[in-house]
Amino acid sequence: MEQDTLNATHDNQVQARPEVIAGLPGAEPEVHRSLLKAGIDSSRLSILHLGQPPKPLKYKAPGWAYRMLIGYSLWLVLFLLPNFGVKLPGYLDAFFSLVVGLLIVQVACQVLVKATEQFAARMRWTHYIAGTAAEILSTLPELVVIAFLVMVDPLMAFLVAMVTIYNNALVFSIYSYFLPRDQHGKFLMPKPITDSGTQILIAGGMLGLIMGLIMLTFSLDRHPKKSFEGIDLLVIAILLLAIFVVYIYKIVRDQGEEEEAVQSVLELTEGEVELRHDLAFKHVKKNSFLFIFFLLSLGILGSFLGGERVAVFASLAIEDLGLSGVVAAIILAGFAGMSEYVILWTSHRKKEYGIALANAFGGIAQVLFLIVPFTFIAIAYYQIFVNSGHPDLPIAFSVTHILLLIFLFPTLHTLASLLQNDHTMDILDTVIMFAIVGLLVLLLVTYGV
Repeated sequence: MEQDTLNATHDNQVQARPEVIAGLPGAEPEVHRSLLKAGIDSSRLSILHLGQPPKPLKYKAPGWAYRMLIGYSLWLVLFLLPNFGVKLPGYLDAFFSLVVGLLIVQVACQVLVKATEQFAARMRWTHYIAGTAAEILSTLPELVVIAFLVMVDPLMAFLVAMVTIYNNALVFSIYSYFLPRDQHGKFLMPKPITDSGTQILIAGGMLGLIMGLIMLTFSLDRHPKKSFEGIDLLVIAILLLAIFVVYIYKIVRDQGEEEEAVQSVLELTEGEVELRHDLAFKHVKKNSFLFIFFLLSLGILGSFLGGERVAVFASLAIEDLGLSGVVAAIILAGFAGMSEYVILWTSHRKKEYGIALANAFGGIAQVLFLIVPFTFIAIAYYQIFVNSGHPDLPIAFSVTHILLLIFLFPTLHTLASLLQNDHTMDILDTVIMFAIVGLLVLLLVTYGV
């Protein structure tokens, strides 16, 4: 961090000692040595800079505003074309719907994160609570996409949610291979990943295996049950959400205790604690609540408009283009994760490895324990109250569904095993993950329906 930042003073005219930025970029080695003596590894602290460093704007508005304006304009054009008697060929309509929908969804996600960070800065939230809230709120566009997909094709919604888990697991595996190593050839993963994260991976793998084996047993036997009824999906969703709530609680609690330990070891005063908070939020603008509400409204609107276009793509891909549900789901899940991959690469180039890893790992945990249960609840509601006669309902115990659930165990169990003892993935580990996910995709494309 720049030296002038170290010499800055807080509102209470408290001189900023080097200890204030412990764990943040630019901290002096002497500070980190004092933490190590107390058993705290500074390289694994969860404190980070929220927001993005301000850059000189070429234009009067930030880049996301122009992207959102373009997305909204294109959405309006696609929406009005049929009213003027213009009908695009099926493949063009599907392509433009996918591009416009994902453009709006990704910008909406970025806007929602900005709104959360600015609200957290105004409310004086700690950085770890702000980061957790931003990650959860950033899933809103994905939830809206799932809701629209359920109304168009419930089976497609289920497939997209499940395939996204494998995509994100593979991305995490590949990215961890490129992390900088120490003299022992390792990169110390953040504690939220090696502790709570490992537990959540094991839980997800075991639940997937149990559900897959139950489906397999019922489908092979003469048992009368051959599909998931609405009540089955609701029970499974409640179990997954319960795990997610406890997981979030444990992460926030552990990170809070970690920060308190750092403040105690470094003997920070109340003024220095406040300054440390301000440094974590130094890239976040302190806008008015009215402007924050405006950003939130833009993000929610973008979530709905983008979700509608993605649902149109799914419908056209299956009905007009003749793609199988599995192939369309793989395409959709791959494109939907582009914004996450861009954030990951951008953070890595800035050497903000903690942010990159949190983004990559959150893509696994949040999809499995937040988006998947939401998908189950949406399908259950649609099945019970809206259209119980839909040809894709109830969710059958098919080969595709059994494979998607059973393969969660080897995929997530392998990740959890490789993360034990702060293990850093090498080329063999990455190839193993490629082989597991690649085999699943091959089976789904070849034998899935």
